[in-house]
Amino acid sequence: MDTPMNSVTDEILHRCRERLDSLVRIESPSFDVESSARIADLLDAWWRDAGAQTRLVTTGAGVSLIADLPGRGDPVLFVGHSDTVWPHGTLAGEVPLREDGGILRGPGVYDMKSGLAAMLAAVEASTGRDRRAVRVVVVADEEVGSPTTGGLLREASAGVSAVLGFESPHPDGALKVGRRGSTRIRLAVTGRAAHAALDPGAGISAVDELVDQLLRVRRIVSDPGLPSEVLCNVGSLSGGTRANVVAAEAEAEIGLRFIDAQAQDKVLAELHALTPLRAGADVRIEVLSHRPAWAATERDRDVARRLARAAARVGQQLESRPAAGAGDTNALGSWGLPTVDGMGPRGGGAHAVGEHIVLASLAERIALLTEFLADVDDDVCAEDM
Repeated sequence: MDTPMNSVTDEILHRCRERLDSLVRIESPSFDVESSARIADLLDAWWRDAGAQTRLVTTGAGVSLIADLPGRGDPVLFVGHSDTVWPHGTLAGEVPLREDGGILRGPGVYDMKSGLAAMLAAVEASTGRDRRAVRVVVVADEEVGSPTTGGLLREASAGVSAVLGFESPHPDGALKVGRRGSTRIRLAVTGRAAHAALDPGAGISAVDELVDQLLRVRRIVSDPGLPSEVLCNVGSLSGGTRANVVAAEAEAEIGLRFIDAQAQDKVLAELHALTPLRAGADVRIEVLSHRPAWAATERDRDVARRLARAAARVGQQLESRPAAGAGDTNALGSWGLPTVDGMGPRGGGAHAVGEHIVLASLAERIALLTEFLADVDDDVCAEDM
């Protein structure tokens, strides 16, 4: 079906769909080194077949891929990840891979294995044509904050003209330009155990201290003097052993979202400065993961406009706006690289049993990206980086 979608033929779509099915059938929860290696080996072979020079990088979290394809100008960096939030057994249980009425469902199909398949299909669709140079990085630990691949992302971004993230778009297909920062912290308290009736004064309740510290956290994040809104979610609480024992240990895991670096820095500094309210208690803040706030710049919006022009040439309308969720493009965008995310197909249900993509949008994204790569005269060169 050669349509207004440029070079997106039946053959390319069929091969893309087969590859997507293969990727989804490899269940790849974060920190599963063996599963990430299986996916990396597949991607490595596919990208080499497409003419790329590839390299596999192993970290404690798994195996990641870097691929370089020749073309015009400094490379456009494609960013993706191979890990998912789903444990082994999901395919055989509550989220099987299945197609129904133009909808493809399955664990990781939306976040973000369809993006991995689409970027490769677009490069293949532009084979034999004058196109931009491309670099690809697929990390193995994005879903847990990329704790072992931050250096790899920095290395892959050197000398690129622009960054395209292949996470899912907004529900209507709009691209993501700017993302809230995301920081997860653990607030841990140590007290002293004692019998709650016979000798309560000898104890220091870690649970009571934690409750009071969480009230302080709430005041910090809701301070009207902050330059922008901060979202705060206490995601888990644990502590103590039983009702007749003064609790010696307690902790909470807290998720924070920031629009800009100013609010982010102020809040995190105040949280790190928390001190015990009870004599003898100990309060500790541990940062579990951190993605900096990425506030959209004119250079980011310029790349989005160029993508919108490419979309118009293949009969599509394309918008862009900031997003609440965080990803690897938080770091890349905050480093000053011209960055756009949300290049994956439309769908929904990320991290939920309803995860799915709209198959028609897979062809749309391939067509868009193929047109963008082919327009070598629409310069996206990043200057003064």
